[in-house]
Parts: sequence; structure tokens; C-alpha cells
Amino acid sequence: MGALAALLRGKAGAPQALGSLRGQLLRWLLLPLILLEALNAVSVYRNALDAADMAYDRSLLASTRALAERVSIVGGKVVADVPYVALDSFETDTLGRIYYKVTGIRGETVSGYADLPPVPPNVPRSENYPALVRFYHADYNGQPIRIAALLQPVYDDTMRGIALIQVGETLDARRGLSNQILFDTLLWQAIVLAAAALLVWFAVRLVLRPLMRLKIAVESREVSDLSDLDPALVHKEVRPLVAAMNASMTRIQNLIAGQRRFIADASHQLRTPLTVLKTQAELAQRELEREKNGGDQATLREIVRSIAGTTDSTVHLANRLLMLARIEHSGGAAPEPVALRAMVQQVALEFALSAVNRRIDLALEGEQEATVQGQALLLHELVANLVDNALRYTPPGGQVTLRVRQDDGGAVLEVEDSGPGIPPAEREKVFSPFYRASAALETNPGGAGLGLAIVRDIADLHRASLELDDAASGSGLLIRLRFPAH
Repeated sequence: MGALAALLRGKAGAPQALGSLRGQLLRWLLLPLILLEALNAVSVYRNALDAADMAYDRSLLASTRALAERVSIVGGKVVADVPYVALDSFETDTLGRIYYKVTGIRGETVSGYADLPPVPPNVPRSENYPALVRFYHADYNGQPIRIAALLQPVYDDTMRGIALIQVGETLDARRGLSNQILFDTLLWQAIVLAAAALLVWFAVRLVLRPLMRLKIAVESREVSDLSDLDPALVHKEVRPLVAAMNASMTRIQNLIAGQRRFIADASHQLRTPLTVLKTQAELAQRELEREKNGGDQATLREIVRSIAGTTDSTVHLANRLLMLARIEHSGGAAPEPVALRAMVQQVALEFALSAVNRRIDLALEGEQEATVQGQALLLHELVANLVDNALRYTPPGGQVTLRVRQDDGGAVLEVEDSGPGIPPAEREKVFSPFYRASAALETNPGGAGLGLAIVRDIADLHRASLELDDAASGSGLLIRLRFPAH
């Protein structure tokens, strides 16, 4: 109960230290067991006392009836013919004293102790015996006694009536028996409780042994060992937890494998432009030396322009790599409502100057606003990558069209260009990092091959489907994203 009260007192949302599982099991098993044993002991004790009282009352009633059989009417008077031997047995017993009183028809004391307490007016007749007997407790000579009062009919040829025979006994014998019953009950219940506690302790220890084996198996593993744990090590009820742990380790394995693959690809992709940049820097340094001796400045300017171009490509590649890494760690961010059309319009304005310089018609279709749940920064990056790719691979004089609409409760974004397009056989491959389609290599040989990979990862993060299709004109590419309804 203490564990439950502590749990109820805990603050909402605040993690609570659960403590020992073995300790909680023992408390939840032993505390109710102790309570049940205590209730059982009280019940057994009360039942035993009731049985003892019934036995003593039956004995007391037998003495009362034996005395009633000796009460008669002689010469118009009620008399009790009690021999001296019977009187001795009535007055004393091995376990206490016995008192009696015989009251005649007119209320006169016939025999016995005249000051024996009378029958209280509210004592009901006993239903356990057919005789007209009442049992009650009273104090006599400073001692508590139990009295049986029996109404006995007496009669002869001249008169008839009801005599009252009372027999009382001290409670010494009953108290002795009660104490013995209490001692025996508590002793037996204590033995049963100790045996049950020992069995519960062994049972809890035995049941928790598989969890300890699982703990040892996890602790003994190497740091790099992320293989599945054997569900057979634990009970059926704990196997879902082991399955969840295995699934978590599988996700970690995939994450580590993806990071390793990403690092390998990134290092390979960065090595080439950095090598080129270093070579160009060395050429520039040589031209500077030659310039001192009357070298050609035009050659030096060309080398510097090449360095600037290579630097821009390297920065672009590094930014794309950093964006991929950021997407991998953005899954836990809380989504928020994002106005998709307004965002597409903003991106179109950002690329408007680039489109004009390339003599490309950049248009936005659709007046209705469409709202999606997601991360505004990542969605902006998604749209920017789609527009940038479309502009890069669309020849001068071409057209790039952006469309936003609502479809079946969800938002739809389309980007259509008039470039070379992507052959159907390569449309699934272009979503892999650093893969570039054959047509893209001819149109833009300096690309990094990360734009659509970034688009796919952001789309997956927002549970949006991504489709590649031919443009309506037959020449070009149509990219369609369908966002789920919210």
C-alpha cells in the first residue's frame, strides 16, 4: 500500500524511481498475506470461543436440568431434594466455583444462594435448546460468572406452577480455555505465515532468476555487440520487452550503418574538390612567382576564378551534407502548422533572380492555401532543393512550374520542369546519396547528387509520398509530393 500511495503522490509527468522489483513483489505478496492471516486468526479464535462457550453452556444446562429434576411439591411447598454429595459438586469444581438457586412458585428462595443475581428483563430465551432456558453474565462476590436460568414446571394434585432454577459458574475455566485457544491459534498462524513467507521468498527469487540471467547477458556483451537478445531467456510476459529491446538495437545498428556509409561517402565526395582546390592553390602560387618575372596575369585570374568556383561547389556540398545530418536528428521535433503555398511562393521569390538570369520562366499555380503539419525549416529546404534542381537542369528558355492544391484532405505539391527528365529505370536510384542520373551528368556535371536524397528524407520525416513522372509536355520531369491529411 505504501508503494501505491507513493505512486499516487508523485507529480504528473515526473519519473518515479521504482526501486527493487524483488522488494515490491515481496511487499505486495507478504503484506496482504499477513493481513489475511490476521483476519483468519481472529475468525478462528472467535469460532473457537463460540464453540467453547456452547460446550460450557451445554454442561451448565445439564447441571441445571439435573437440579430441576429434584425440584417437586411436597405438602403444598416447593422443595429441592439435593443430596450433600450433589451440593458439594455444585458448590465447587476443579476449575472454578459453581453456585445455584432454586426459586419457588411465589418467588421464595427454596434452596441455594439467595443473593444470586436475578435474570435481567431483556435476556432472550436461548434458541439452541428446547428447554425454557436463558443464559446471561453477571458479577457475584466480585467475580464474573455465567448463569443458566431454567423455568421448570412443578405440580401435584393440589397446586401447579413454574419454579426457577439458576446455576452459575465462574469464568476461570472458560478463560483458561480461551487463552489456550488464543495461544494455539497464534502459534499455528505464525508457523503458517513463516512457512508462506519463506515459500514466497523462494518463489520470487526463482521467478526473477531469468531476469538476472538477462542482466548478466547484457552486461557481459562487448560494446560493439548489438545482436539480438534471446527471448527464450525470460518468461513469456517479458518477451515483448526483449523484442522491443531487439528492435531498438536493430534501429541503432541501422543508424550506425547509415552514419558509417554517410561518412565514407562524404569523405570520398569531399576528397576530390579539396584535392582540386589544393592543386589550384598551388598553381596560383606558381603564377604569382611567374608574375614577378613578367608572367601572364590573365592566367592567374583564370586560376583564381577556378578556385572560387571550386570553393562554391565545396561549400554547397558541405551544406548539403550538413542538411542530411540535420534531417537524421530532426525526428523528435514537434510538428506545427505550415502554410505550404505561402512557403512555396517565398522560395519562388528567392530563386526568381536566378531564373531570370538563366532565362527560365518560373511560375506558381494555385490560389488556394494548403496547410501541412511539419517543421517549417525542413519543408523550406525541401521546396528549395526541388526548385534549385529544376532550375539547374532546365535549359535556357525553358519553364519551371510550381503547383499547390488540396486533394482528398491532404496537400499536394508539384514541381514540373522542361529539362531532360529522368529515365524510369533510374528514378528509384536518384534518391540515393551521391547518385546522379546520366542526363544530369551531361546537363550539370558539377552537381553533388544530394538534392533528391535530401527531398526524400524530409518527405519521409513528414510521412509524405514522393512520385516521379514525365512532364505533361513529354519532355521534362514532374515531381509530386502528397502530404497526409491532418
